[in-house]
Amino acid sequence: MAVSCLHRGALCCSALFPDVVNCMQTDNLELKKLVYLYLMNYAKSQPDMAIMAVNTFVKDCEDPNPLIRALAVRTMGCIRVDKITEYLCEPLRKCLKDEDPYVRKTAAVCVAKLHDINAQLVEDQGFLDTLKDLISDSNPMVVANAVAALSEIAESHPSSNLLDLNPQSINKLLTALNECTEWGQIFILDCLANYMPKDDREAQSICERVTPRLSHANSAVVLSAVKVLMKFMEMLSKDLDYYGTLLKKLAPPLVTLLSAEPELQYVALRNINLIVQKRPEILKHEMKVFFVKYNDPIYVKLEKLDIMIRLASQANIAQVLAELKEYATEVDVDFVRKAVRAIGRCAIKVEQSAERCVSTLLDLIQTKVNYVVQEAIVVIKDIFRKYPNKYESVIATLCENLDSLDEPEARAAMIWIVGEYAERIDNADELLESFLEGFHDESTQVQLQLLTAIVKLFLKKPTETQELVQQVLSLATQDSDNPDLRDRGYIYWRLLSTDPVAAKEVVLAEKPLISEETDLIEPTLLDELICYIGTLASVYHKPPSAFVEGSRGVVHKSLPPRTGSSESAESPDTAPSGVQAAEQPAVIPTQGDLLGDLLNLDLGPPVSGPPLATSSVQMGAVDLLGGGLDSLMGGGGTFAPAPSTAVPATLGAPLSSGLGDLFDLTGGVGTLSGSYVAPKTVWLPAMKAKGLEISGTFSRQVGSISMDLVLTNKALQVMSDFAIQFNRNSFGLAPAAPLQVHAPLAPNQSVEISLPLNTVGSVMKMDPLNNLQVAVKNNIDVFYFSTLYPLHILFVEDGKMERQMFLATWKDIANENEAQFQIKDCSLNADAVSSKLQGSNIFTIAKRNVEGQDMLYQSLKLTNGIWVLAELRIQPSNPSFTLSLKCRAPEVSQYVYQAYETILKN
Repeated sequence: MAVSCLHRGALCCSALFPDVVNCMQTDNLELKKLVYLYLMNYAKSQPDMAIMAVNTFVKDCEDPNPLIRALAVRTMGCIRVDKITEYLCEPLRKCLKDEDPYVRKTAAVCVAKLHDINAQLVEDQGFLDTLKDLISDSNPMVVANAVAALSEIAESHPSSNLLDLNPQSINKLLTALNECTEWGQIFILDCLANYMPKDDREAQSICERVTPRLSHANSAVVLSAVKVLMKFMEMLSKDLDYYGTLLKKLAPPLVTLLSAEPELQYVALRNINLIVQKRPEILKHEMKVFFVKYNDPIYVKLEKLDIMIRLASQANIAQVLAELKEYATEVDVDFVRKAVRAIGRCAIKVEQSAERCVSTLLDLIQTKVNYVVQEAIVVIKDIFRKYPNKYESVIATLCENLDSLDEPEARAAMIWIVGEYAERIDNADELLESFLEGFHDESTQVQLQLLTAIVKLFLKKPTETQELVQQVLSLATQDSDNPDLRDRGYIYWRLLSTDPVAAKEVVLAEKPLISEETDLIEPTLLDELICYIGTLASVYHKPPSAFVEGSRGVVHKSLPPRTGSSESAESPDTAPSGVQAAEQPAVIPTQGDLLGDLLNLDLGPPVSGPPLATSSVQMGAVDLLGGGLDSLMGGGGTFAPAPSTAVPATLGAPLSSGLGDLFDLTGGVGTLSGSYVAPKTVWLPAMKAKGLEISGTFSRQVGSISMDLVLTNKALQVMSDFAIQFNRNSFGLAPAAPLQVHAPLAPNQSVEISLPLNTVGSVMKMDPLNNLQVAVKNNIDVFYFSTLYPLHILFVEDGKMERQMFLATWKDIANENEAQFQIKDCSLNADAVSSKLQGSNIFTIAKRNVEGQDMLYQSLKLTNGIWVLAELRIQPSNPSFTLSLKCRAPEVSQYVYQAYETILKN
């Protein structure tokens, strides 16, 4: 009755706890299951009485029936009561070594549940070692559950290294893979995906044994197998016959996934979207399967549309365009809009198809369907940006539809076209003037575009449009409350008043061509997401750290380096215009057996490597005011000075007091005082080094890094024959010369040494990142110690980014890579901060004052080419500063913040 009530939720049955526990003694298996179910639900509310069940658990774990033994151990793992946990260890230990595999596989999962309740107890009782032994079990389901349990424990304790896989254990897992259930296969495949083969031959061997899983009926097994193959393909040379064979084998299972129900289709399509971005050649011949069906849900249609564009090429563009044109006549408005945009993306991606795409768009404009016309105008603007002076003959057709435009994006696009090609449109001034009538009712996007278009028109036809430009500047600067619009208006007004030639060079400058694929996932993020195929991360297209609360259990993954070929990843990182490929930060390898590395160090004189070549990046000017100013790098004509009644007095000042005020850097740059050097601290106490005490610090002067040491002999014997060696570290720090102690070190004597360092040593990611492990040898012994170096010794002298590149890079770096910190108890003003930071190679690019806050925009570059961009907000009356950092390698942000805090507070 109690269990029946429990299921119905009719009443609370906790009062019946003692009576129900007595029923545990029954031999009836069905009743016992119900009693155990009751215990799982009510033990937490009756923890003191739950102890009554312990003896029965112990007894049931020795029952002749393996089903009862397994039932007992399963229930034990589900009762989350600390008081009885320790009593369950002995029964669990017996079940882990039970003769029946069903009991063993149940006990393996119980260990993971127990670890979640009391991790220390599980470790002390040795259950983790027993769990590792189960990976070698003869039963495949036991192996699968052991892997699942270890994986779950490892996720919550990333540094534990529980799944220490080697070729022998991998072989056992691959053997079990063929015989266990589908969920067991998923656990094993996910475990295999975390393994790093020692070479391409082992990677190929694993791929060969995993490939049969692609034909499994369960879509989760298929995606897990695809994840393993995608990861290990990185290690295979493209010249191998097997590589081509593997590509062909990957296509059919992915296509088969698209015949499932819509929800599964969507998950498959999101994963295929990632795969196509990484390796488009896998599905390049399968375009037809992504054609939209009339009864597809909208979310499936939109995802298929996206993949069609990614697979579009010169070979299949005719087929794709025919489909897209048909989609543009459907009744679903959102889908039609996407289809029209897709035609524009095809034109931008496949140059040979651009003319056909423009013709298709014009046909759609002739339909006079309002939303189709508006989307078509938006994409034609992008086509003009990609292919200037090629398709401008269609402008007349576009102008005919001016009155029908009511969406801000379409109106802004049309205004841009009129302004950009004003010299080809006879009545351009009339067209733009018609928009001015309702200027204050327009959206900000349209207002900004209209302001710029009229200034362009004036620079091209100054005699005819002076009154029009005066009118728009007055509307933008005096009648508008929008700061972006007002600031842009003032900038244009001052430019036109003081230097029309410069205005022409700025406003009418040649614009960069737009990118072919603006929506591609950033390459390092794409590599990480490939490692999460078949999980929620691959559906969201975000790393787990972006949507899993807290950092616990989130491990950043990356693809293995390509070893079988000289080629790097499938597509190189698309750096912002002007950045050389050499400037891309190198990937830091993960940490290996550091202790073994350190003990095997050769402590002979170090070989001095060549200094790292540094190259400065040439970049243009930029406007950090935002609001789209970066799109106005364009510019002359003559312009009569604005009337004094219409312009604030400050606008009549020279240019230097205008833009110079907006980007006031002169006050923030002081004399170069040198990088901050921390006081020496004891790194190796004498009691740990047989009388040798080592104190030290790090410094950077004029581009050279030094380790400044004090060696003190506190022993009773003379010390000599000194040598030093560093273990592999995150930034390749290594001695650039031998440790020179010119005379034997007598007892109670000290010697100061400045050891020059370079950054051409072996690289390995450390934890923490700035950890340095050092070995020092003398005539007595070899001594080891570790120390943390301040990151600012790695800030190089050519770390000042030009303004245009700063803004482009800031926008290009994903928002997930932005970190914010508070620097407290710092009473410096903005100028003092800028001066102090510049001494340590943190350069101020621009300075603004926004609502009483000083904003410093800064850049720095590390010795390995990683750029870090910063925004520092300083409130004059507030001793706390807000520091925002953006970087393509976000793991360095914490250490850059520490460098800021150290420099500013000392």
